[in-house]
Amino acid sequence: MRKISLQSKVKGIPRCNWCYHRCVIPEGKTGICHNNININGELYSQVYGKAVSMAVDPIEKKPLYHFLPGTTAFSIATTGCNFRCKHCQNWEISQAKPGDLPTHDAMPEDIVEMAVRTASSSIAYTYNEPTVFFDYAHDTGILARKKGLKNIFVTNGYMTPEAVELAAKDFLDASNIDIKGDENFYRKVVGADYNNVLENVKNQYKAGIFIEVTTLIIPGFNDNADFIREIAAFLKSLSKDIPWHFSAFYPAYQMRDVPPTPRETILKMCEIAKDEGMHYVYAGNIWDSGYDNSYCPYCGALLVRRKGYDVELLIHENKCPNCGRKLNFVLK
Repeated sequence: MRKISLQSKVKGIPRCNWCYHRCVIPEGKTGICHNNININGELYSQVYGKAVSMAVDPIEKKPLYHFLPGTTAFSIATTGCNFRCKHCQNWEISQAKPGDLPTHDAMPEDIVEMAVRTASSSIAYTYNEPTVFFDYAHDTGILARKKGLKNIFVTNGYMTPEAVELAAKDFLDASNIDIKGDENFYRKVVGADYNNVLENVKNQYKAGIFIEVTTLIIPGFNDNADFIREIAAFLKSLSKDIPWHFSAFYPAYQMRDVPPTPRETILKMCEIAKDEGMHYVYAGNIWDSGYDNSYCPYCGALLVRRKGYDVELLIHENKCPNCGRKLNFVLK
């Protein structure tokens, strides 16, 4: 176990400041993520150095389409999450507690060594919410940067401002952030505050972390045009160039009675986002949709051709080879 950063005291009881829940944790207890425990008045991470999953993934699987396209990311996860999404696709690990699942003893230096050995360009903290193993990611990320590797969060967007500040300063290069639904959706399906998520997206963007956004479309829950327009307006207030991915829902966890998202619904959401002025809109897990490739938002030139996870880069710098306009890609 490792004493955690970003903890404070409330009437003598330690409070975790990694995420917006800001759990105040009594002696011997854990917070909402189950990972941080109070021992003698201090908070300790029970998952530091304890990975439950490690794999090499195409970076497009995160999904990140504009950050190091065509490369691989060494991906790690622990147990635990600070959300209670009823539709979670990775609930077996996200809702598990420390000790529930077999783990790999993998300290930060071990993770970096494996990433280098597998010729990965980055390390992705993913599968479960990386905020709940923040220090493990932080220490790994610092070592990764020394080896020339980038660091990626695939996140629900609930980091506190102080966590974002520390991450941006020390190690975090890019995030794919979920915007799951509207205020009612977050309250009923997720167990979190919608406005905190939007604030986190804004904080990460302003801190210089490269961001892409994903919205999983669930029939009857968030598949309405007004919601898409609301999020488009928010994203445009930051930048029209933020890539936005729409993914189809498949029945999982506590929402197995909800039908899969029709292909036509995903295409409709993409069309609305484009009509609202977003420059880079993608259909995440349906192929040959017309929303797989990247095109210049100014002249329409093809920039990146994608077929599943096969990627052909037609750009070699962050500008359009046809019209010369600046683009929103990180290529190295």
